[in-house]
Amino acid sequence: MDARVDTAANLYGQLEDRIMARDQVGASEVYYQLVRAGRPLSEIIAEGVRIHAPYTHVPYHERIDDGYPNFVNNDHCLLSARATLHLTRLLPSDLAMLPMAQTIWYIPTGLDIWNQKINQAPGHYARSFTETIVDPPPPVVYWRDQAPLYCNAPLQERLGDWLTLVHRGQVIDAYRIFLGLMEDKANRKQVLAELVFAGLIDVQDRMYRNRSYTTGHKAYRARATVELGNALGWDNAHDVIYAGALDVAVGPRWYSLYEMACNTVKSEIEGVELYAVPYGGVAEAELAMLRNTAPLSGEDQFSLLRALLHEQSPANIDCVTTLLRAGKDPRHIVDVIQLAAADIVVATHGVHNFSMPMHCYEYTNALGWFYDNFDHPRRLRLLYIVAEFVNMTAWHQRLTNAYTPAAIHVPACAGNFDASELLDRVNAAICSLDGPASLAWTKAYLDNIADRAPLVQTLALVACKLGNDPHNQEIPQNMLEDFAKSRSPNRDRLLLACAQHCAAHRKYGDPFEASRRFGRAMEIAVLQ
Repeated sequence: MDARVDTAANLYGQLEDRIMARDQVGASEVYYQLVRAGRPLSEIIAEGVRIHAPYTHVPYHERIDDGYPNFVNNDHCLLSARATLHLTRLLPSDLAMLPMAQTIWYIPTGLDIWNQKINQAPGHYARSFTETIVDPPPPVVYWRDQAPLYCNAPLQERLGDWLTLVHRGQVIDAYRIFLGLMEDKANRKQVLAELVFAGLIDVQDRMYRNRSYTTGHKAYRARATVELGNALGWDNAHDVIYAGALDVAVGPRWYSLYEMACNTVKSEIEGVELYAVPYGGVAEAELAMLRNTAPLSGEDQFSLLRALLHEQSPANIDCVTTLLRAGKDPRHIVDVIQLAAADIVVATHGVHNFSMPMHCYEYTNALGWFYDNFDHPRRLRLLYIVAEFVNMTAWHQRLTNAYTPAAIHVPACAGNFDASELLDRVNAAICSLDGPASLAWTKAYLDNIADRAPLVQTLALVACKLGNDPHNQEIPQNMLEDFAKSRSPNRDRLLLACAQHCAAHRKYGDPFEASRRFGRAMEIAVLQ
């Protein structure tokens, strides 16, 4: 065996040992050795997923504890690795391995979420408990890996059978069939599209006074599966599929918003009067709307933002229908819906109040990505789901007194500073976790400097400095990705939302510990 390969195998063995011991510092030290040894990022990601995949599933995403429903979180280890792929490309070369350092730092705290929730295992989700866990048990495997199950039926029939099993919560059968479907290389992209679609239609139908909800996480996990599999190569991605695809059938599963979307398309787009009879398929009228190409006017954008943020449902639903009937491009509609989600983040105050706004934004981002990567015939219906999700979030924030839109006051002296000085102040404000100052200095840069690229890099870097919760990287990455793709003239709002989330979202412990350790280990002064 090549000495370098033997050394790498030994280091990955050490990494697994430290992760299973839930040792953040020890796992990070091994990661630094891997970086010094020049091991490629794709290899490190693959090994990290291999190690955590069996231990990041749960029996169910909801539990009844002493008569009270509680939400059991989804896997952020996989989501953090997905964000790493993109953030790495936004950073200077000497800092490119920082995002994965944050992923490795988190993984030991993300194992066995089920037991963390009841303080029977240490980790990220047990932080709210004050009791110390003595001699914790090893992480538990709730769903074992499986062998593929094959079927010779036509592709659409096989996909339909798989989605039926997902709907029924037959986790193992659905996973085995999915493994078999993925071996059909000629049709793999359609299979992956259906995986993400199954996640995107699984969203709660109410939000206010709920704490047990999906927040769109099935979609985010499915998207991570696709992007990581593409990056690693599907011949090297079985562990990614195990970590991500199995979960889509784990309960609870909520499809009432999707039913609303289907019925809206049937009645408002197809013009069919609804009765209590079975419906199915995709009509030409629905497909025709997907071929719309007209951009949204300024008046269109204003009307949609008003309906999403300030009016009660179904005004938001009706506005989407009006735009589609007027020939407006569905993807352009998504751009504007992302602005609405960003505005909710900008207007949110209180460190504990970002959960729904940030997940709402992540859903809009996942939907835009889905439109850009797959020609799924039912993707039009997702516009109605996202419009309802954003509207529910806006009213949730209002009803919980967490939504207070306010003017952003640019410092009077901002015009005297050059780009570098303004970026220093953006960085300092965010690192001080000062939301208003972060918005003010970001707005100052936007008002005075035309080149957005340095600001994007600064926001990416400061997001990667903040650790102890993958949301600190995931959500800013979503916003920066959408800024690069958005066709809205108001897309600068996404950069303001990014600064606000970086600074104002809840932090845990010392959020700079992981980046500071990485800086010292790699002798990077800017991180020390």
